[in-house]
Amino acid sequence: MEPDPVNGPTVMTKSSDPDYVLSLARGLQVIEAFNDSPRGRTVSQVSSATGLSRAAVRRLLITLEQLGYAQHDGAVHRLTTRILRLGFSYLSSTSLASLAIPVLEQLSARIHESCSVSVLDGDQIVYVARSASNHVMAVDLSVGSRLPAHCTSMGRVLLAGLPPADLRAVLKSSPLKRMTPKTLTTQSALLRAIETTREQGYALVDEELEIGLRSIAVPVRSESGRVVAAMNTGVHAARLSRSDLTGRILPELRAYARRLGQMLP
Repeated sequence: MEPDPVNGPTVMTKSSDPDYVLSLARGLQVIEAFNDSPRGRTVSQVSSATGLSRAAVRRLLITLEQLGYAQHDGAVHRLTTRILRLGFSYLSSTSLASLAIPVLEQLSARIHESCSVSVLDGDQIVYVARSASNHVMAVDLSVGSRLPAHCTSMGRVLLAGLPPADLRAVLKSSPLKRMTPKTLTTQSALLRAIETTREQGYALVDEELEIGLRSIAVPVRSESGRVVAAMNTGVHAARLSRSDLTGRILPELRAYARRLGQMLP
């Protein structure tokens, strides 16, 4: 699938693999089309988002409804809570998510800030574990949330951990959307920031995702040294300075990211 600039990877690319199941791919495509659509979508809207015909979308939605994954109210279709089973299947089958939760809870209790672990999926990061503090943040995040990699601290760390060829491929297909006036939107500037992240071993992103939000992230490495995830904390820019993050928070992040990495099989 190729990334849709608004709704994520919903534009399907046909595979030449004879074992490729086109109907399954289209069903998943329809499910992904409901990203960022809390009020639901009509058949026409899903058709527009996926590039599939309205007839095909209608049949797929009927199938999802009969399986309990979707429902409709008049012309508006919505996913049901049963769809969460798909996400929980991943969370329950990966040691990273289950091992990260207690580590994040310990870290959050120590630094009194929200902490998260994410992995890279194309040009986005996906939150797989999170421990929230009592501080109210403008960005509402939970397990399963997706954010663009180019303007987030965890995204920079994960991009810095890619082999050069893979990094070029991601950046080539990624729209560097301007989220705030401070967002880096040119490949040259982003590559410099990624190289700095690789050299110093952490990323500090200052109000590039949202004004007032400052975050710092470090890599979580496997025993072989490969970057398998990123760990971060995000704070109000008015409450903690850049030097607060690098001086007080960064050593704690590194220690707990190293602890998590040592726990991974």
